[in-house]
Amino acid sequence: MICRGLRLEWAAGLALALTLAALPASAAPSVATQTTLTIQTSDQSGHTQATAAISVAGVDGTPASGTVILEDGNRQLAGVLLNSSGQATVAVSLPAGDHALRAVYTGDASHLESSSITSNVTGQASSTPNFAISLSTASLTVADGNSGTVAVTLVPEDNAALSAPMFVTLSCSGLPSLASCTFTPESVEILPTTPASCPSGSPASACPPISSMLLQTQRVGTTQVVPPSKPGRRSSPVAWAILLPGMLGLGGLGWATRRRKWLNRLVLVALLGLVTTLGTTACNPLYYYYNHGPTVTPSTPTGTFTITVTGQSTNGVSAITNSNTFVLTVQ
Repeated sequence: MICRGLRLEWAAGLALALTLAALPASAAPSVATQTTLTIQTSDQSGHTQATAAISVAGVDGTPASGTVILEDGNRQLAGVLLNSSGQATVAVSLPAGDHALRAVYTGDASHLESSSITSNVTGQASSTPNFAISLSTASLTVADGNSGTVAVTLVPEDNAALSAPMFVTLSCSGLPSLASCTFTPESVEILPTTPASCPSGSPASACPPISSMLLQTQRVGTTQVVPPSKPGRRSSPVAWAILLPGMLGLGGLGWATRRRKWLNRLVLVALLGLVTTLGTTACNPLYYYYNHGPTVTPSTPTGTFTITVTGQSTNGVSAITNSNTFVLTVQ
């Protein structure tokens, strides 16, 4: 009985080994990475702007690809794509106070995730009204033909010094072809009393203003829509019975004008009639549309893109332009 039990265990172990060997190799990433972050700060109209230079490379020395997220403590500030050298640069506006900035690499098909060492930065205080753009996410994935939403928060800075409302107009750039973005509202108002923070559970009136950004992609058309033909738009034997003799007659008239000058005006009238007739047949673009319909619409290309959200305004003294970025993936 003992030998029989051993044989059964050995057979079960062999079957398990053969099953595991038959499974396809795992596609999990295997190359460890190292992420480095360098922060440079500068004064921008009395406020602190931090420019983050990020580099990600595998332990084998090859540059990584994919998305890097810049974080301030537990909050995501921005998302950006690495270039072919495994590097990226992103600029953010920092309000007054201390900030702990860190770059987090999210990995790709062959590289593991990694994070940089935290860099401590202090934003200087100012009395010049300004604003910062905060996004609800640093990365967004949308299937072609679908849409996605990103909440854009306008965080006022030193707005108590405003002598009049500050209106911020929002726009986006970096979209792939056949994709669009709309903001609701497109223009956001900041008042001297607009709060700069939003405690948990606070009503919207006690929070910084938010605009909803809708990203819409386009899917390739699967069918060709052909509008119904209209009366009088179809080619008929009667039309050809008029056109063919008319064209032949024009040729004869053109030859006859060399011999009789009084036929010149008749030729011009005939040419005008021919052009008018052709305008109602296949030579007219409208005729082609009604008989062949529009072409099949293409789709938004798949891939990963860095989208920049920009806000433009004025504080009553100078123009203000601030921006933030996130990564859009179209599948």
